[in-house]
Amino acid sequence: MPNFSVIEMFLAADDVVKAVMIILLLASVACWVIIIEKAIVLRSVSRDVITFKRRAQRIENDIEPEDYPGFTSSVVETGLNESADRAGNETRADYRERVERSMRSVLASKIYRLETRVTFLATSGSTCPFIGLFGTVWGIMNSFIGIAASGETTLSVVAPGIAEALSATAMGLVAAIPAVIAFNKVNSTIKKLSKEAQVAIGLVGNNIARLAFERRPALTKANQ
Repeated sequence: MPNFSVIEMFLAADDVVKAVMIILLLASVACWVIIIEKAIVLRSVSRDVITFKRRAQRIENDIEPEDYPGFTSSVVETGLNESADRAGNETRADYRERVERSMRSVLASKIYRLETRVTFLATSGSTCPFIGLFGTVWGIMNSFIGIAASGETTLSVVAPGIAEALSATAMGLVAAIPAVIAFNKVNSTIKKLSKEAQVAIGLVGNNIARLAFERRPALTKANQ
């Protein structure tokens, strides 16, 4: 009777089923690498955004980029650089919107980098079960062909081939389930961080505009 260990089933499987299993194994490993990498990165970014929001809620007379953590430092620095260009006939609302727009562009580039490789999780989650199912169908088809050729229908003859075929479906689910869960979690976390960072940008933009117009009272009166 054949050995029913996973390794023995893999070695005894048809070449097509083997290829399917290898593809699913590689997809699963790639998904877990992405999951671990995103978990580490998002934890760091989440801390930065929380600190950014808390810091932005303070009313400051001097805004220093180095006081803000991680990537938020470059966000604030971009806003300050944009604020140095002061159009004489610009209202405070227009001035603030221009400054915030420059900061949002930096945030958008950061969010884009966070979203890289996330679509691979969605793709794996939607395709791996079907790849595994293909391997199962192919394996069962070969098993029935073998049964027909041998004329034997005992369980000892049928079971190994069926087990090899079903293992492809199992591997497809093993690869797909964590990928789908991780995709939804990562996607929702990125959206949440983006919204919180947008709020912080609005607070910093308001503070920058306030300081700029307090330091040129004549222009402030003309535009109010």
